[in-house]
Amino acid sequence: MFTFETADQKEVRRFRIAQFNGRTATVKSGGSTVTGHVRSVLESKSSGPQRWTITIIPSPPKHDVSRPAAPRVHSFAEDFY
Repeated sequence: MFTFETADQKEVRRFRIAQFNGRTATVKSGGSTVTGHVRSVLESKSSGPQRWTITIIPSPPKHDVSRPAAPRVHSFAEDFY
């Protein structure tokens, strides 16, 4: 799990929408990029300015699926025109 803290309300809204819709979200923190499903968005009540703690479960990277080119098949009706 990847946990980080932010004070950006736009970013928090984006993560809440991703969590609600079950979509993946991408975070750039430091020099690394993490993509995964948002598990929780919690507001920290103890801090002075509003801050949120966001937890993301990283998803495995997608593999590039290269398929061989299939032969083009045309219908017999094209032969008559």
